[in-house]
Amino acid sequence: MKSYVFILLTAITIGGLACSKQMWTSQSKDGYTLIENKGGQTLGYSPASGVKLIIKNGLAFKDLNKDGVLNNYEDWRLDDDARAKDLASLLTLEQIGGLMLYSSHQSIPARAGGYFSGTYDGKPFEQGVTDPTSLTDQQKKFLKDDNLRHVLITTVQSAEIAAKWNNKVQAFCEGVDFGIPANNSSDPRHATNARAEFDAAAGGAISMWPRELGISASFDPELMYQFGTIAAAEYRNLGITTALSPQIDIATEPRWMRFNGTFGESPYLSAAMARAYCDGFQSDMWGDKSVNAMVKHWPGGGAGESGRDAHFGHGKFAVYPGNNFGMHMYPFTEGAFKLKGGTKMASAVMPYYTISWNQTNENVANNFNQYIITDLLRNKYQYDGVLCTDWSVTKKHNAMDVFVDGKPWGVEHLSEEERHYKAILAGIDQFGGNNDVVPIIKAYEMGVAAKGEAWMRKRMEESAVRLLKNIFRVGLFENPYLDPAQSKNEVGKAEYMKAGFEAQKRSIVLLKNKANALPVTTKKTVYIPKRYVAASRNFLGVETPATEDYPVNLDIVKKYFNVTDDASKADFGFVLIEAPRPSYGYDKKDIEKGGNGYIPISLQYKPYTAKNARETSIAGGDPLENFTNRSYKGKTTTTENASDMDLVINTKAKLGNKSLIVAVSANNPMVFAEIEPSADAILMAFGVQDQALMEIVAGKFEPSALLPMQMPADMETVETNMEDLPFDLKCYRDSEGHVYDFGYGMNWKGVISDERTKMYGKKQN
Repeated sequence: MKSYVFILLTAITIGGLACSKQMWTSQSKDGYTLIENKGGQTLGYSPASGVKLIIKNGLAFKDLNKDGVLNNYEDWRLDDDARAKDLASLLTLEQIGGLMLYSSHQSIPARAGGYFSGTYDGKPFEQGVTDPTSLTDQQKKFLKDDNLRHVLITTVQSAEIAAKWNNKVQAFCEGVDFGIPANNSSDPRHATNARAEFDAAAGGAISMWPRELGISASFDPELMYQFGTIAAAEYRNLGITTALSPQIDIATEPRWMRFNGTFGESPYLSAAMARAYCDGFQSDMWGDKSVNAMVKHWPGGGAGESGRDAHFGHGKFAVYPGNNFGMHMYPFTEGAFKLKGGTKMASAVMPYYTISWNQTNENVANNFNQYIITDLLRNKYQYDGVLCTDWSVTKKHNAMDVFVDGKPWGVEHLSEEERHYKAILAGIDQFGGNNDVVPIIKAYEMGVAAKGEAWMRKRMEESAVRLLKNIFRVGLFENPYLDPAQSKNEVGKAEYMKAGFEAQKRSIVLLKNKANALPVTTKKTVYIPKRYVAASRNFLGVETPATEDYPVNLDIVKKYFNVTDDASKADFGFVLIEAPRPSYGYDKKDIEKGGNGYIPISLQYKPYTAKNARETSIAGGDPLENFTNRSYKGKTTTTENASDMDLVINTKAKLGNKSLIVAVSANNPMVFAEIEPSADAILMAFGVQDQALMEIVAGKFEPSALLPMQMPADMETVETNMEDLPFDLKCYRDSEGHVYDFGYGMNWKGVISDERTKMYGKKQN
């Protein structure tokens, strides 16, 4: 039973009448105090922060700036806009500059070395010695000295630790100046552990869902909305109040490495999914259940030339040979900016790194482009939410192929403070991955010299108001604290895990089912060969050694079938592979051979020679290069996992006339011609647990998903596609005469034809 402590009104009344009827109660929690206002807001504050209560008309308010006066920004009875404007007017330039910062990636606890590292009293984290809920030295500095209040969280050790860390961060911020709380954020964090077993009676670290592309394959916005509401509940219990998502670029270039984070290539499906995602996260009305959605990447980043990505200098250009620039904004203007719920619009937007080549009067990255930011987004589409740059756009560019390099595309010649100033003039409110306020202060000084102090102060306050509104909207000024025990029970609880698992099954596309090879409804014997995985290095440079092992949790398989390692004794075979894993389109070894460094990006397993590539690239130019033609015509590339193709072909040879089922885990479209003839049934998955696949193979669940993108017939159609156009590939036709086009999928009866296949496809285009 909760014990409430009633505090004498006269003991802490400031500016109110002692005879007013007390309409609030107080409860001591672990490290903070909880105040319940009858018919009003629940408040949370840390007594150690120096904050006290102000009582007005029997109601309690937090005296965040500790001046003994109820300022408008402290009055929870006022609307968010009025409160934000009041507080913005009180802030110093340094404090506004701090709001405009968005931290580099923070791991809880901080790693001992490398990326995401940090120290505690000058020492690296030591398991069993360092308190993982403590703030790092770096966090204390950027929160206090740089007035930073937007923190990007990556890994967390547990929900309970995340909640305790959040409470310490909020108490720290509450004790500084105006008591502005931290608005913690996250990139998507609901990926699956493929080998984990789903147990309907048990929870997990966090609910596991298919990738966004997989949820999109359901063609059901209601499923996306369900994901949004559940993910938001888990985020709030981790102390996360802003999602750096969804990624609503239409994926018109099939080779793009960020394809898997999108909703596919249809602008119409992407708009519907974007709307549902944002409505789910932000809730029907703003409040303590809401999570700000930061949609990305304006005005669309899915048209990188030849599939290269703008995280790297070699992929800085988006090109529009199909003259389709405007359609890339459709998921924003008709989706994220037209929500069904009361929040109306996604609260924040992130432009992409890319230079939208020859679409405006200057070829600079979208973050610095005044036409793209102010003329289009602010003026034409009347968007007044926060605009945050992607990470490290103001940092120095040092290498063509390093992920953590600075990305000041088109403004490499400017200084860091000049880049900040140009972005602010373009209409940017916030700088991703910048913990240091000094460049913003210098940018302000440039503005004062050029336009006068009154103009520049007004411009900075505009950004401050937008940023503060997003903190007010989600209730952080009233109560930013968490109950760690509740967080432990809520994050990954059984009903959330169940919903995620059901979504996984609904995301798997049945592409081929020759002679009804599926489902296998009796407990037959299956042969599953081991899979070789070559050594690799990820985009951060982390190396993974080569392995050869079973590609599935055999303990899970044995719940459905008998398992043998002798193909001759099996009733059928089951191979689990990945779609071709291509290069990023650049290789220093090519430079060593006298080339320009640019190579093809392939969606097939076999070596690919780009005979049909452009003689001259559409875009080009970089301070680190002495040429502008980025063509790779005639060059050959290989994929990392060509052995997956061999595994399918060799396994079918071992099985003879017995059925072979192939499950492909995909991040991008792929060329199926190399493996489809050897497969009797093909399942395509987008980040699911092994058990979800087994539920379909064993007939426990009937597939219903549809392809959210086209599957190319060959690499020639990929090479000659227009990067900015959806639905422009010649699609693969399998041995059964089925075409792997957008919206295609099968169930046990055959090819699916329902209202979903007509709703979001090419007929609208």
